[in-house]
Amino acid sequence: MQRGSSEKELAAGWAAEAVAVAEAPAAAAAEQVGVDSGAAGEPERKAPEKQPKERARAQPRAAEEGDARVVPRPAPTLPLAKPQPARARGLCPHRKPRSKGRGCRRSSGRSADEYCSQRPVTVDSSKARTSLDALKISIRQLKWKEFPFGRRLPCDIYWHGVSFHDNDIFSGQVNKFPGMTEMVRKITLSRAVRIMQHLFPEEYNFYPRSWILPDEFQLFVAQVRMVKDGDPSWKPTFIVKPDSGCQGDGIYLIKDPSDIRLAGTLQSRPAVVQEYICKPLLIDKLKFDIRLYVLLKSLEPLEIYIAKDGLSRFCTEPYQEPSPQNLHHIFMHLTNYSLNIHSGNFVHSDSTSTGSKRTFSSILCRLSSKGVDIKKVWSDIISLVIKTVIALTPELKVFYQSDIPAGRPGPTCFQILGFDILLMKNLKPILLEVNANPSMRIEHEQELSPGVFENVPSLVDEEVKVAVIRDTLRLMDPLKNKRETQSQQLKQPLAAKEDPSDSEPASASDANANPEAHLPSICLKQVFPKYAKQFNYLRLGDRMANLFIRFLGIKGTMKLGPTGFRTFIRNCKLSSGGLSMAAVDILYIDITRRWNSMTLDQRDSGMCLQAFVEAFFYLAQRKFKSLPLHEQVASLIDLCEYHLSLLDEKRLVCGRSGTSGGRPPDSGTPQETAPLAQLAEGNPPSCTNGAPKFSHSRHTLS
Repeated sequence: MQRGSSEKELAAGWAAEAVAVAEAPAAAAAEQVGVDSGAAGEPERKAPEKQPKERARAQPRAAEEGDARVVPRPAPTLPLAKPQPARARGLCPHRKPRSKGRGCRRSSGRSADEYCSQRPVTVDSSKARTSLDALKISIRQLKWKEFPFGRRLPCDIYWHGVSFHDNDIFSGQVNKFPGMTEMVRKITLSRAVRIMQHLFPEEYNFYPRSWILPDEFQLFVAQVRMVKDGDPSWKPTFIVKPDSGCQGDGIYLIKDPSDIRLAGTLQSRPAVVQEYICKPLLIDKLKFDIRLYVLLKSLEPLEIYIAKDGLSRFCTEPYQEPSPQNLHHIFMHLTNYSLNIHSGNFVHSDSTSTGSKRTFSSILCRLSSKGVDIKKVWSDIISLVIKTVIALTPELKVFYQSDIPAGRPGPTCFQILGFDILLMKNLKPILLEVNANPSMRIEHEQELSPGVFENVPSLVDEEVKVAVIRDTLRLMDPLKNKRETQSQQLKQPLAAKEDPSDSEPASASDANANPEAHLPSICLKQVFPKYAKQFNYLRLGDRMANLFIRFLGIKGTMKLGPTGFRTFIRNCKLSSGGLSMAAVDILYIDITRRWNSMTLDQRDSGMCLQAFVEAFFYLAQRKFKSLPLHEQVASLIDLCEYHLSLLDEKRLVCGRSGTSGGRPPDSGTPQETAPLAQLAEGNPPSCTNGAPKFSHSRHTLS
């Protein structure tokens, strides 16, 4: 597969921009300030002083109709031919009499297109919450229209602060994916990455080994004891992170499994315990992590963008390797900004290269000055981000089809994610966690006197975060393609009629057609599908998710019922070779019961995607015994897709020939489904034909 050469190509593709950002952060900041201030000081475009009333009446009503605060927009100026006297005599541009209060049909049609191409993009910011200030600045720089209190009419973009479900939205674009908050919680993320670690252990060694508590506490104890017995010199440190915790809440370090705080907390608040990275890269003797902003622009097809700059958050106490004496020193071991800001050593700085919060580009610049190959650093970080998103997308697809089923009205989605990454001493990046709602605040609290605080602007935050939000909006601009298309259509017929004396209005029209001319280059750079060839072989989870979704049956559900699982086995021809349907029933029940016992949400019964993946692994190992696991799974996926394609072709031929009636080939009889339904309810059937209960010890994905 030549992955080594692919990684070199990836590094080379990103290198020029990464080096430019790293070596000139000050120049980039100066350019940013100059552009923004120029945009803010630019006077609004004035409407033509003389505008015939007849032409004004021909314009369509504004999309903001009903909003009392909206000022009517002037008609757009276009590079037209020389004015004709016919307009003054009440004739339309096509030399026909103009009716009172009504424009020419052809003329009004063009005016509607012109208005759509020139109107501002509308943004509903009523649910923006903590990202509101950065969002307002971004909208102002883009010269779009904000609706801070919502709007009766639909908006183009809805900006939510926390969840996809903040509003009921049936059109436009929303900046959250359904299920993303659940997917990046520590337990769910660990399980998603663990599936990929089973398939591709070397590719996913950037995530620390993890155990889920309380379900895997005994396994954790046994494995630690086994390693210690084999190597008495091994003295590990572990970090315990509550599943629902944020901003460092509830995190603590331990040296032995017996130190875990079990009393009454894990049952109500599950957690993840991970191996602690004891040898991080230090700058100024301080531990730090990196917050990178990643835009998931689309799920299908998959589109990923990474911001060229991010934030580096520093601890406020010089680092020492963990020992029983310093395990409780949170300002030494935990990089969370929300914790370290309360340290007396925290340094607020307006400089991007000093203080307790700096730009990532300033760190790269410093590393580059010491001879570090920052091209390789960027290449490894990009690889980590793409692989992590690939691990998350299968279950995100299930959430998406549940909330926005195909054929029903709904918005398109995008989302900014916050990746927290730690660089080890050898410069290998380690994924700490992924944040579905990274803080977009651009100010910090400063204590003026004991107990008295005020919000002070943070130039470092504003430089990075405003650019990320603004350029995300630019990439998601729903009118951009339409403006470009209509601009080309308008230029073509007018070019032949245009006189030399009209060159100046034409330039003005070009400026109207490119409203982003005053903005800096976009700080978000595409990494997928740009580098898809290097990573597509990892997307086995997506293909399994597509099979899972196909057999869900009912739109909006997220769990596979017993009939759906039977249909999957039958349609993909997997019941041959000694695997009876009774054995299939036992397989379904065995895996489903165990996964449902580990799930806090018991509203729906059935097989979740991760349980389906475990069953799929078992079937693949059973059918293709001599291959590595990832090849077994890929071979079974190919086989399933082949049989389903034949079935689809058969149905298509039958549909064209007009045949109807008869039982569909994928539906089971009541006699077939009854025993499995009894099993699902926990009641064993009277006879299971001696089918054995399966053991899934090799690749249990809990």
